[in-house]
Amino acid sequence: MAKNKRDGANRRTGRRSSGPITFFVAVIIVALGLIQLVSTFHAYAINLSELNGLRNQQAQLVEHKRDLENQIRRWDDKAYVTAQARDRLGFVFPDEEAIRVLHPEAVTGSKDKDQAGSKGVRAPRKNSLPWYQEMAYSFAKADQEPTANGSKGESSPTGSASPSGSSSPGGSDGPSPSEGGGAQ
Repeated sequence: MAKNKRDGANRRTGRRSSGPITFFVAVIIVALGLIQLVSTFHAYAINLSELNGLRNQQAQLVEHKRDLENQIRRWDDKAYVTAQARDRLGFVFPDEEAIRVLHPEAVTGSKDKDQAGSKGVRAPRKNSLPWYQEMAYSFAKADQEPTANGSKGESSPTGSASPSGSSSPGGSDGPSPSEGGGAQ
């Protein structure tokens, strides 16, 4: 009987000593579960925000595609093509005479506000030429003989120095398109 009392006492003390260990193991398991749950929700939130961003990007791309297709369809209209040829390239019909005002502020007294303020169109540079005149000027400039060492004011290969000392379009290299030397 005494032996049975000792076994019962050992069982009680064994249960009491395993109680805190079981509690700490349970707390650790719950903490690991919470960490997994939080990381899962965090990944879900990140994926959801990325999905929303991609949806917004898709909507923007669809709108951009629609705008581009609309611009392509505009070129099927002969009136639009004619207007673009007149505005961009300066084309005129055979029975018309082209008149280009080089300095509209001298005529009107104020700057041309509709060109500078129009949306989507760059204001022209101060000394800009039509593209075909700029190209002709570039070809003419490329055909000129280079100076001895490429610096300004030095003597040319023929031995004569440039009177103005500059190689700018307004120099003495010949008439520039902006001063009336090119086709207008």
